[in-house]
Amino acid sequence: LAKKIANEGHEIGNHSYNHPDMSKLTTGRISEQLDKTNEQIEKTLDIKPKWFAPPSGSFRKAVVDIASEKGMGTVMWTVDTIDWQKPAPSVLQTRVISKIHNGAMILMHPTDPTSQSLEALITKIKEKGYSLGTVTELMDETRLVKQQRLR
Repeated sequence: LAKKIANEGHEIGNHSYNHPDMSKLTTGRISEQLDKTNEQIEKTLDIKPKWFAPPSGSFRKAVVDIASEKGMGTVMWTVDTIDWQKPAPSVLQTRVISKIHNGAMILMHPTDPTSQSLEALITKIKEKGYSLGTVTELMDETRLVKQQRLR
């Protein structure tokens, strides 16, 4: 499944090995979480993750520093679906569309409401004039220059 996801153009990142509260871990355990996950991804997909997203959004400076030492930037979502509460798809969609903005990163989990909302969310986001892309594309500081050249 991971190979299929990667082959379809989705970016693969690190989210920790077993979803701990990263802000409470020792530096050794932080490093272990990142290393074990990267090792699995590299072994399975031959991809070295460029991005780390801390579980539950919990981190401290040491987490960001250690991820950076391992060649990863740390990213956070800016729009939360709160899909883990399993809201009705219409509630999830309203929540996202009311908070969407330039540069938004939307936090989603593999829940039924999310699955049922994806097509409508993509359509509504595009109708608002936004485009979808990978974290790397979003974080590319030259993207605005590239977009201006295309105009």
